[in-house]
Amino acid sequence: MNNSIKTTRFNTKDSIDRAKLRRKDIRKWTLIADGKTFTWSNRLERVQVIRGGVPYGSLETISKKINSPVKMVLNIVGVPQTTYNKKKGDHALLDSRDSELVLRISELIDFGLDVFNKENEKFQRWLNKPNLSLGGIAPIKFLDTISGINEVKFCLNRIEYGNFA
Repeated sequence: MNNSIKTTRFNTKDSIDRAKLRRKDIRKWTLIADGKTFTWSNRLERVQVIRGGVPYGSLETISKKINSPVKMVLNIVGVPQTTYNKKKGDHALLDSRDSELVLRISELIDFGLDVFNKENEKFQRWLNKPNLSLGGIAPIKFLDTISGINEVKFCLNRIEYGNFA
């Protein structure tokens, strides 16, 4: 009795072709601020954008994306209004901590819009409504830290897959 397991040879060409097809589906994130476009598709590219800094005008871009006043976004990021006014006029760049926060918020908003099928009003309501899975606190209140952004993203993932969120 022959119990040997037959294996097929690994086909490198097929593997490369599959990888090329998957590469086409890679999500590109974009943030447009002060006439500049910042694009990244993975964590390493995000790090490069963060290190380069994003302009203070990106806070206004986030404000428009979440349909909230700039003052609310300034509170989330922790930038005083006077600093924002001066630095935005000078076309200055945010430091790396604030740049990362802005990029992660931008990614979260884009992901949230995808989960809600590009229905901006529904996503806005969800973002501002107290959420049981977040301890009865509105998701927008969690956007001031990376950990909070991750928690909101987990909620959106649960919604996307039909779980309690």
